[in-house]
Amino acid sequence: MSVVIANAPCSYGAFEITIGVYPNVPDPVTLLDGVSEAGYAGIDLGPVGYLGIGEELAKRLSERELSLAGGYLGLPFTDPAALAQEMGRVDELLDVFDLTAGGDGPPPRPTLADAGAEVRFENPGGAATDRTLGLGESGWKRFADGLARVVDRCRERGYEPTFHHHTATYVEAVWEIERVMELSDVGICLDTGHLLIGGGDPVTALRDWAGRINHLHVKDARREVVEGIVRERAPFQEIWERRAFCVLGEGDIDLEGVLATIDEIGYSGWLVVEQDIFPDPLDDQHCFVDQALNRAYLREHGL
Repeated sequence: MSVVIANAPCSYGAFEITIGVYPNVPDPVTLLDGVSEAGYAGIDLGPVGYLGIGEELAKRLSERELSLAGGYLGLPFTDPAALAQEMGRVDELLDVFDLTAGGDGPPPRPTLADAGAEVRFENPGGAATDRTLGLGESGWKRFADGLARVVDRCRERGYEPTFHHHTATYVEAVWEIERVMELSDVGICLDTGHLLIGGGDPVTALRDWAGRINHLHVKDARREVVEGIVRERAPFQEIWERRAFCVLGEGDIDLEGVLATIDEIGYSGWLVVEQDIFPDPLDDQHCFVDQALNRAYLREHGL
């Protein structure tokens, strides 16, 4: 299995915060057409139901020769009672995977993340330098128990999950990601943009965690914008409002180093291009142009 390139609805401004709220969120058929025409082999699911349900989704993907790369799910791992109520969402996601199986790409990854907390929403990137924002030992114990429960459910259903470190959650900074690796055997979804916000370096992380990385989200980001958000303790939504994430090659992440290191460590599997944005209220085609440019960038670099 080689590196297979996918895109994600969030690159077009379609995700939980925007769908049904913001103007110019693309309809799912238009989005899938754009992903296929740009030359991607797969698509991340986005919110369950957005791209379609059941056979409708399977048909839409098949007609465009797209495979499902994964589906993101934020869960309250530190709260056993709340997590018990959310297990139905885990099965709902895996049911979608069952109904869309059979594409040419690697199997889809259940992409697990912490649900976050108010203190983290108010301090994006803060835990890199202030560990008091993180979990204590009892919190980490509950986190590990909750994560194990969800990982076991995914494996029982035949899917190998990945864990996504994410801004404004309890797994954001490098030390928090490494704690997850100590407390579990789950693979890591390395997200180059969120790692930058959490104070990490993607090339270093790829080398240090090579044996645990089983999924990739590749973003470029503007360092000045990211550092301003962290310094100001701005609400995490400012990441999208200020367009911290940009077209590949136009930001400050060492993407050439990232791609070279992916090859160096022998990574195989999904590489999902993500350029999380809020929809442009004045230009509903801009995101399609950007995602074509992102695919072209990777093609120019051998992928």
